[in-house]
Amino acid sequence: MTWRDLDLGLALDLSDARVELAGATEALAPAFAAMAALEAGAVANADEGRQVGHYWLRSPELAPAGYGPEIVRVRETCRTLAAALHAERQFTTLLVLGIGGSALGPQLVADALGEPTDRMAVRFLDNTDPDGLARVIAQLDLHETLVLCISKSGGTPETRNALVEVKAAFERAEIAFAPQAVAVTGEGSVLWNEAAAWRARVPMWDWVGGRTSVTSAVGLLPAFLQGIDVDVLLAGAASMDAATRRPVVAQNPAALLAWAWFQLSGGGRNTRSMVMLPYRDRLVLLSRYLQQLVMESVGKTLDRKGNAVCVGLTVYGNKGSTDQHAYVQQLRDGPDDHFVTFVQVLDDGWYGAAEVEPGIDCGDYLQGLYLGTRRALAEAGHPSITLTLSQLDAFRLGAVIALYERAVGLFAELLDVNAYHQPGVEAGKKAAARVLAARPKLLAALAEGPASAATLLARASLPADPTDVREAHAQLWRLAVNERGVKLVPGEGVDTDQFSVR
Repeated sequence: MTWRDLDLGLALDLSDARVELAGATEALAPAFAAMAALEAGAVANADEGRQVGHYWLRSPELAPAGYGPEIVRVRETCRTLAAALHAERQFTTLLVLGIGGSALGPQLVADALGEPTDRMAVRFLDNTDPDGLARVIAQLDLHETLVLCISKSGGTPETRNALVEVKAAFERAEIAFAPQAVAVTGEGSVLWNEAAAWRARVPMWDWVGGRTSVTSAVGLLPAFLQGIDVDVLLAGAASMDAATRRPVVAQNPAALLAWAWFQLSGGGRNTRSMVMLPYRDRLVLLSRYLQQLVMESVGKTLDRKGNAVCVGLTVYGNKGSTDQHAYVQQLRDGPDDHFVTFVQVLDDGWYGAAEVEPGIDCGDYLQGLYLGTRRALAEAGHPSITLTLSQLDAFRLGAVIALYERAVGLFAELLDVNAYHQPGVEAGKKAAARVLAARPKLLAALAEGPASAATLLARASLPADPTDVREAHAQLWRLAVNERGVKLVPGEGVDTDQFSVR
């Protein structure tokens, strides 16, 4: 089965996917209806009582009353702000602070479409790793750096921590931070209020989820600042949106993907994982982007009826042909626990290539390696899908983003799970907060004299099950290594190590 749209410049080949299309359109009819309702403004995230409107971002005329003009206004605010900053010619580097959807989408766009001639080079701080933060900051000329802080809630700890470190770096360099800082956040958030004196602040709405925010200000403002043709990116996404509204599976590439995922994953039981293998260096971040988009959306314990279903689709990957020298060995000769999505780009993107063999250049080799790997997997009985782009440009990248957004939505409907909430992520944040809250109590208990982690927990009247002991030990050991007031006297292991005040 092959779907192709030459105007879009995309094709989807399921010939090696071993997928049956019989009954697919009927099975997906409720999913098509649910997606139509979502686009019409239905509440999609019952947990938060909010709509989900990323499709409106590239087609404001389809948004519910009142939303369209606001979408256009924010888009033009981003365009005008970028033009003003370009005209000043002060900033050569854009430093983006964000995590999850506030970083992965902009990173994909920046890496896929970036050129040496960009208006600004783009760097990212997308973690709270102190070494990672220091390494990036050390490479910057802060006088020429514009800082863009992106956090929908305004309180995401990792982004807040990066902001604290960057502000401290500006202070050490005796450079005023506020004139070189811009925020993208929810109106009224902690960050919105903090950024009142900054160069600018741009709103994002509660009906835009982080993992589907790349065509909002989250992705558009960095793209404008980098010099990417945002209008073309949005046009590509809008064109794919139109193609993926068709209620017939064979004519709808997102429905074809969703149906293939459903069959290949054992109905969402993850009997097979999805391995992304883009044969283009510029798409190396596609697998990371899709990991969040797919796994955060469909990895759920409960369905909408409250039944325990434990469904999901694991995504991993890197790029071809690099991985033909790595894990393709297991993909071919190992267990039947995966299917591959190949991504090929027909236009090599450059000219005057040297011949590596008579009549053969690097691009010919790259395609040959892709085709050979696809054949080798098929001969071993492993399914694969191929997504072909005529070329990699802003239009096609926008189309690919929209394709996978819709495929995820349809796949979630097949699984009867809510694609637009993430209780597991919230659980992890709460657990982290609990661990950090124990820190001052442990240190107060340490002041009473040397003790093991278990004893310190008891002194502090904190829970002391094996997990609590391991967590307390991990915190104290790290403080000791960094000489932050704690000393470790090693025992035979976690249970007998002793800690004291340094």
